[in-house]
Amino acid sequence: MTPPLDPRRWAVLAILSGSLLLIAMDTTILNVAFPSLVADLRPSSVQQLWIIDVYALVLSGLLVTAGALGDRWGRKRLLLIGFAVFALASLLAVFATAAWQVIAARALLGAGGAAIMPATLSILRHVFTDARERALAYAVWSAVFGGGMALGPVVGGLLVQHDGWHSAFLINIPIALVVIALGLWLLPESHQPREGRWDWWGVGQSVVGMLALAGGIKELGKGGPADPVAWALLVVAAVTLTVFVRRQLRLEHPLLRVRLFASRPFAIAAASIFLGMIALGSALFLITQWFQYGQGYTPLEAGVRLLPAPLGLVVTSLVTPVLMHRLPIRHVMGGGLVLMTVGLALPWLLQRSGPLGYGEVAVALGVLGCGVGVATTAASVTLMAATPARDVSGAAAVEETCYELGAAMGVAILGSVATALYRVNLPDLGLPADATAAAGDSIGEAARIASDLTGPAGAALLTRASDAFTAGMTPTFLMAAALPLAAAALTWTKIPKGLRPMEDAH
Repeated sequence: MTPPLDPRRWAVLAILSGSLLLIAMDTTILNVAFPSLVADLRPSSVQQLWIIDVYALVLSGLLVTAGALGDRWGRKRLLLIGFAVFALASLLAVFATAAWQVIAARALLGAGGAAIMPATLSILRHVFTDARERALAYAVWSAVFGGGMALGPVVGGLLVQHDGWHSAFLINIPIALVVIALGLWLLPESHQPREGRWDWWGVGQSVVGMLALAGGIKELGKGGPADPVAWALLVVAAVTLTVFVRRQLRLEHPLLRVRLFASRPFAIAAASIFLGMIALGSALFLITQWFQYGQGYTPLEAGVRLLPAPLGLVVTSLVTPVLMHRLPIRHVMGGGLVLMTVGLALPWLLQRSGPLGYGEVAVALGVLGCGVGVATTAASVTLMAATPARDVSGAAAVEETCYELGAAMGVAILGSVATALYRVNLPDLGLPADATAAAGDSIGEAARIASDLTGPAGAALLTRASDAFTAGMTPTFLMAAALPLAAAALTWTKIPKGLRPMEDAH
């Protein structure tokens, strides 16, 4: 017997989409606010990395725990608690006067986001009982999340242009309060009763393991293969996550049902989202830096010039359910991943024939956005359709970890690669040794030094730094293009030919 349709389901989708939009935007909104924040607070290069990365790292580290808590306490309750934390953290960031305060506020924002995100997909699964309607709801979810990540710099640019970097946090507060009010009224409560005691050991292992993994890769990208801190963190991550997985496999009532990965469609969909987000996160981060430092655009101008990516993403996300109804999933997901590959490789290819201008970058962003929209929507529907109803919170946590950790890893790994290539291509600047070393740390430092110089010397320094940054950025995009290409190969070779994930797993 088909369960009755919930008359509130589309209103619930609207509320959850607004919730997700806010969380997703906060992943990237600081990309364009970052230069003005750096100019105001003067954080060190290490603090700059933490300001950008700590939100996604904390969020991804807590998602598994938050998903399990939602099953026990109630998903609506946890979502509303998360928004209260989100509003408080945003208020702390607005009044921050030092870099460490911004880092702490961003970490607290990540904790609030972790409470919110698994609840959104779990509640959608609960209220959308028709499989085809649920596929459309998941498509909207993917469009909002990916579009929010890409729109973050646009909204951030508009706010920062008029009110400074603090406004990038201030906008969160009224939106969070509205969501809390509407959520109390309209959102249904749902639980997934779990027997057994709360797994505190599992919580500690998952959080420590994920944070150590992210931190280790970040340090490895920054300090190189000889960095002992990076290898120490990676060893901690490997040991802790191995113990976590083996322990979860033995438990009768695990925190995360690791056997979900035994499903080939589930595992490949998760891998596709993760690899795709590494590429997208690095591309958005580097492009916004290139727009502002390399091309001299204001934050608002930089944000507007990113629009081809979110527009392509939103449109293709919404048409992807139709494609999945007509074509095997392996072709839909694989085709989207190939489009991502093309979008990432285009800047490097086009630069071979002359200087890189905005027209070429806009085309690349549009193709990339279309590819992300198709690939992540198909992967999201596949992942959730391959998951039994009792495990939906764990699957949601896995999916969102792939989104958030992938984006953070893109900034950490490929951002570090781009910085290393920038240093290689940076010519002799004729500056004192300390200034030369600072300019080699990042193009942001070079821009700061250039602003302190008088006459044509400052403009000449910025031009050389811009050329070096461009020369390092496009090969980095080409490296990033290998990730969705690898995911496409997995999709076409490992996903069953006739799979059409428009029905539930049982």
